[in-house]
Amino acid sequence: MAHVLEITDFSAPELDVYARLTEAQLLNRFEPAKGMFIAESPKVIHRALDAGCVPVSLLMERKDIDGSAREILARCPEIPVYTADEEVLCKLTGYHLTRGVLCTMLRPQPATVEAICQGAQRIVILENVQNPTNIGAIFRSAAALGMDAVLLTPGCSDPLYRRSARVSMGTVFQIPWTFTGSWPEDMARLQAMGFKTAALALSDNSVSIDDPRLMGEEKLAVLLGSEGDGLADITIAQCDYTVKIPMYHGVDSLNVAAASAVAFWQLRGAGS
Repeated sequence: MAHVLEITDFSAPELDVYARLTEAQLLNRFEPAKGMFIAESPKVIHRALDAGCVPVSLLMERKDIDGSAREILARCPEIPVYTADEEVLCKLTGYHLTRGVLCTMLRPQPATVEAICQGAQRIVILENVQNPTNIGAIFRSAAALGMDAVLLTPGCSDPLYRRSARVSMGTVFQIPWTFTGSWPEDMARLQAMGFKTAALALSDNSVSIDDPRLMGEEKLAVLLGSEGDGLADITIAQCDYTVKIPMYHGVDSLNVAAASAVAFWQLRGAGS
């Protein structure tokens, strides 16, 4: 039986996580074990639960208790469920709950780079990609198009930010990922694990993305850079390949999320 609590006091501390804490405060870098994130929409929440994430509380419109959230409530019978009509929740959160349901969850413990890459043939490395929407879109493409894992440098946006997870349609809970410790120094760890590295960048010595040498690599890491500057020169210099997507009509590049989808499809492993 769901423990439903009608919202009557906007200042209740239990609602801070939804109304007053920033994404950075939820992350809680100083006490990682207490870090939380917010999953939005039934699909994302279900995929987070399937991945073993621990729910803390739910926030939803009253109509969703017997509607879109019914199966979630059946899976989480012991946690508090805060509810009210749409206009009340809009005042509390500052935005319309277009997906109907929010769930606060404890952050899972981060995995090591070695654990993420074990058994992988195709991995993605994101360098300083800061837009949460791009992060979510890249994860969705990576999961759909045959990538085995994602590594993010410390300058990247968090895949568990609410917008990232929502845009990814919950695939941030389906594909293994972690942050690197030191970059680009960690590239040597990947190469020691047998990965060849392919930097998506425009340069005089770039090879086409359909180059048969790329397709023939048993283990390949695909590197994508920030939205504005792309990959750092020092990163490109350390990679085994520099790769370009052929362009037409005078267009010189694609948005990083669009480029990722093209690259993942073309460079997917033999078993994908």
